[in-house]
Amino acid sequence: MISKEQIKFIRSLHKKKFRDISRQFIIEGPKMIAEAIQYAPESLVQIYGTEKVDGKLPEHVLFEEIDQRALGQISTLKHPQKQVAICNYLPSVGARPAFYIALDTIQDPGNLGTIMRLASWFGVQHIIASKETVDCYNPKVVQASMGAIFNVNIEYLALKEALEKTDLPIYGSLLEGENIYQKEIQKKGILVMGNEGNGISEDVLSLITDPVTVPKFGAGESLNVAMATSVFLSEFSRPRNEST
Repeated sequence: MISKEQIKFIRSLHKKKFRDISRQFIIEGPKMIAEAIQYAPESLVQIYGTEKVDGKLPEHVLFEEIDQRALGQISTLKHPQKQVAICNYLPSVGARPAFYIALDTIQDPGNLGTIMRLASWFGVQHIIASKETVDCYNPKVVQASMGAIFNVNIEYLALKEALEKTDLPIYGSLLEGENIYQKEIQKKGILVMGNEGNGISEDVLSLITDPVTVPKFGAGESLNVAMATSVFLSEFSRPRNEST
């Protein structure tokens, strides 16, 4: 039976302050747990659920059966999904790849999670993000990533300083940029996506070497940042998949 202390601890992981102290976060539902088992089994610590996990768990992972009431107490979801698991923070990778994404103050958890999911789909394994960007271990980000958090590395840093040190072309999403469908794209580079309301910040804007945009063919004011990212990544994936 899950104790009050355990419930209190798991609920504390809903907040960044306590996640950073313990360096742990939660994932919810059979699909997310299956993704963790497949891509980052060493990160899993313990699973609580009204049903056992399908398949074999890593030997070090504990499972504790709980009732629906307890599940509701530890879940962040309106409709809890059978299981909640505690995971350790994921390790950072070493060198950055030849192509990656840079996020400038993305604040909506759903947008960050979706961008991570897109990165995973298009084979982009690394994201750097400004320190003002929403925490990748925020439960809403984790859920929106649909498991991508386990195979896309995200690194929080001083974005301007990081971009100043690179020799890679820096592509920036700007309304006045060059049509992405007509742009000659290199296989190496950094794609910078800006804040939902304000776009790319002034200090980062000065470092953009290749401004690009998604042209409008119909009606509408704009695309949101995740939608625009999907278009850019689709275009960037083409030359990276071609033979040289």
